[in-house]
Amino acid sequence: MLDPDNLPTEATECFITGPAGKLEVLVDYPEDMTVRPAVVVLCHPHPQHGGTMRNKVVTIMERALRELGLPTVRFNFRGVGESEGEFDDGDGETADLMAVIDWVRSVRPDDDLWLGGFSFGAFVTLKAAQDVPVRQLISIAPPVERYGFSDFVPPNCPWLVVQGDEDDVVSPEAVVTWSEGLDQKPSLVIMEGTGHFFHRRLMDLRGLIKNHVQPNLP
Repeated sequence: MLDPDNLPTEATECFITGPAGKLEVLVDYPEDMTVRPAVVVLCHPHPQHGGTMRNKVVTIMERALRELGLPTVRFNFRGVGESEGEFDDGDGETADLMAVIDWVRSVRPDDDLWLGGFSFGAFVTLKAAQDVPVRQLISIAPPVERYGFSDFVPPNCPWLVVQGDEDDVVSPEAVVTWSEGLDQKPSLVIMEGTGHFFHRRLMDLRGLIKNHVQPNLP
């Protein structure tokens, strides 16, 4: 199990206790630079469609944010990899995220909390942001038609939404319509010439994330 009192200061894969059993966690730490007082928790895409914490989009998000001096925490939702439990269509997965957040806040109580999610993970992070104070939210290809995004209150923090204009999983038009209908609009970036998994554009996505969130770094 993960040390309950400390955040690892090097790349560490281990476990914490979640609501449905153990959760597989991967912590990455900035190297050779000043570590900023914030921790990023990242959520992966749909567990029933091959989503894991090692998904390439999640990994490029992690790399971008760690290169800005932020420790990052990825984890597998219940039933994925070595995480225990069964898929719960977002409710249980949000409880998993809250368990990870609780652990992060216990070991780094003075740090800001940042959340990022890709596809299904974007839904889970926005759902969790209804109940916890978040200083930066990053939503990549949010599945606004499949889940009740219109029921959520926009977070009271900077919010970056990135959507590929050739996405055949999440409708770009639906994301634009949803974003424009919000009282507090996110910073929406439509990336041209790329689909749901940002094939051949991952390095561009990395740079985009870094450029957009850098002004909000603690």
